[in-house]
Amino acid sequence: MKLFKEINAFRKFLKGKRQNGVQNIGFVPTMGALHSGHISLINTSKQNNQLTICSIFVNPTQFNNTDDLAKYPRTIENDIKLLIENNCDVLFYPEVSEMYVDDEQTNVEDYGFIVETLEGRFRPGHFNGVITIVKKLFDVVEPTNAYFGQKDYQQCAVVNQLIIKNNLSVKLNICSTLREVDGLAMSSRNARLTIEEREAAAIIFQTLFQIKKSFNTYSIDELTTKSITQLHSSPLIKVEYLEIANPTTLKPLVDKDERTKAVALIAAWCGNVRLIDNLLLFD
Repeated sequence: MKLFKEINAFRKFLKGKRQNGVQNIGFVPTMGALHSGHISLINTSKQNNQLTICSIFVNPTQFNNTDDLAKYPRTIENDIKLLIENNCDVLFYPEVSEMYVDDEQTNVEDYGFIVETLEGRFRPGHFNGVITIVKKLFDVVEPTNAYFGQKDYQQCAVVNQLIIKNNLSVKLNICSTLREVDGLAMSSRNARLTIEEREAAAIIFQTLFQIKKSFNTYSIDELTTKSITQLHSSPLIKVEYLEIANPTTLKPLVDKDERTKAVALIAAWCGNVRLIDNLLLFD
């Protein structure tokens, strides 16, 4: 596996690959602390592209909480080992100074409601950081395909808008969330959970599953109320938001009929760790 930390050297390498006939490049952007969910994205990319690139960059501009940034797990040695074991072709691992010039602003054009709701409501400026760094990475890599996990559902929707607004040629591939045996979505943050918190966190997926199971039985208000009550049955869980929304616009649903498509999205604190998850409420 090739490893690059500098943009110029990385671009030179990519130019050479393209000159030698590589046409399809798959890209998996990550913030490291890799797990099986990330590796599934790598494997999907390898099946569909001539060259697979993973990036590891803990992006400071998408953290509105400095403590959260400081606590974000950094396991680069293990990450490199996992990528080599799974035959990733290239790792791009830049320093912050390589991706951002001094005092660079992350203000982006207006993306409207899709960046203001849910995560945008509770993490001001988060999606400015996401949009800024994903655009920078796409500009460097110029991938044919980009792979993101469905666990970050709103992020996928925002990246899709980024691609449309900038008329980028990259194809966004959203891959199913990988889960632990008890349903908890795989996440780098899970490593910060205590044993008790880890057990309690399983109620998040249980609640999502119950919402899907009961979707045609109860009204939106009833589903929301019952679900928040279920989550709060664990003293370790504190709900930040639970929304049943349109899967494309993310606007909250008010009512529904038998043809309604929806996604349920949850953000909750489990102890001192903030977890997010979602589930499509249709097959």
